This record gives sequence, C-alpha cells and structure tokens, in this order.
Amino acid sequence: MLAERFSIRVSKDYFLFCCAHFITYNGDDCERLHGHNYRIAVEVGGPLDPNQYVFDFVALKRRTQSIVDELDHHMLLAMENPLLPVAEQGDNLVVKFGTKMWSFPKEDCVQLAIANTTTELLAKWFAGRLTTELEKQYGYTPKVMRVEVEEATGQSATYAITR
Repeated sequence: MLAERFSIRVSKDYFLFCCAHFITYNGDDCERLHGHNYRIAVEVGGPLDPNQYVFDFVALKRRTQSIVDELDHHMLLAMENPLLPVAEQGDNLVVKFGTKMWSFPKEDCVQLAIANTTTELLAKWFAGRLTTELEKQYGYTPKVMRVEVEEATGQSATYAITR
C-alpha cells in the first residue's frame, strides 16, 4: 500500500540571525560567551488543502522571517537552566555561573524558555514558536513540523514533530 506525504520547505539566505550565547555542559562547565550566524530552514507537511497545496509559501516565509527578526542581534538566554540563574538588576539581566557573572541590557536579550541554548533546543523552540504563530494567524496546524538550525557551515541540528 502506498502512503502519500506532502511537505513544503523554505530555506532562504535571509533566514539568518546573528546572536551571542553560551551553554553549560558536562554538569559543571560553561562555554565562553560567543556568537554564531545561525541559519534556519523550515519544513511543514500535511494533506493538500482545497488549493492543492500544503500551506502558502509566502505566509510561511513571512512567519519564519518575523521570528528570525526577533532573535537577530540579541543575546540568547536559557531561562530554565539551573546552572545559569538570571536576575533583573534595573534595566539589566545578570547571569551567574559559579564565580562568573555577566550583565546584559535587558532590551538586548531574548529570554527563551529552554534549558540550554544548544542548537538542538533552539530548533525545538523555533518549531514551537512557529507552530503557535501559524495556528494563531492562519488557523493552521501542520501535521509535520521540521526545523533545522545551522550554527556554522556544515554543522546543524534538526527538530521534527509529527502530529
């Protein structure tokens, strides 16, 4: 028996966001503050609609770009990492790790509800955020959502969910 599957994928040169971040690893290590020029590719899948397409390419590109724009040129902070507590001090966010401490203007940060700013969790966060946006704006819930986040050429992570 054959099973048909349809999907569309968008991957544009302008789906790029430049961000700073650091992660914890091995239980008690923390990377140096550094940045990446991340790229995003998005795929949604499901049955064909009455127009004979999975979803409108233009609408998918717009929603993807709007999320990319929110992240671009910001400091990414993982708000669910117990090793990196974040506290507000006036207009700044202060992050601690052991004896280290960083202070960032709050307006320059994106506070993410994730445990670490790994590429894998950024892909999952992006997929969740995009799904929410598509549901809210278009009433569309993709049967398949796949997001690839590339942090360097040839180095990426993918998150996929099937409903």
